[in-house]
Amino acid sequence: MTRATRSDNWGFPRWGGYGSAREAVTVRLCDRHGCEERGDCPAPKSPNSPERWYFCQPHAAEYNRGWDYFEGLSAEDAAEREANERRDASGFTQARHNQWAGPGDGSRSRDEMRALDVLDLEPDADFEAVRTAWRRLAKESHPDVKPGNAEAATRFQAVQAAYDVLRAAEERREWRPD
Repeated sequence: MTRATRSDNWGFPRWGGYGSAREAVTVRLCDRHGCEERGDCPAPKSPNSPERWYFCQPHAAEYNRGWDYFEGLSAEDAAEREANERRDASGFTQARHNQWAGPGDGSRSRDEMRALDVLDLEPDADFEAVRTAWRRLAKESHPDVKPGNAEAATRFQAVQAAYDVLRAAEERREWRPD
């Protein structure tokens, strides 16, 4: 049995008009009162709620500015949650060697940022600045320079540990697999 009508959407060229089968796309507007921008950034209305606000990017940034992920948790619970999330995301560390971003824009780990604080450096300091600061601080607090000073010895150990962390990170960045 043959069909009574024949589709004109076959062969080349297709005789149907291009885009004739497409309907209008519905656009969700930002939920912020008075905003006419596209609302494509979901944000929870309350913790552990499936309901979402939909904001434009500027209003989503404003909404998230005061967000504290660990609010209401004790220090032990916050540390446990952070450890669990690091463990769950450990598969992504395999791609860490790509390093598409530069220093100071989120490519440094939390340990590296702490080490930079110990050396009194900015987050975007290069390794030459790290080496210079390490030498200066090590000379100031070396146990041979200040014998018997426990505080200087502790400071020297902290400076040395910070330098070791930053040196290892720099070596990882320099090493690129083929």
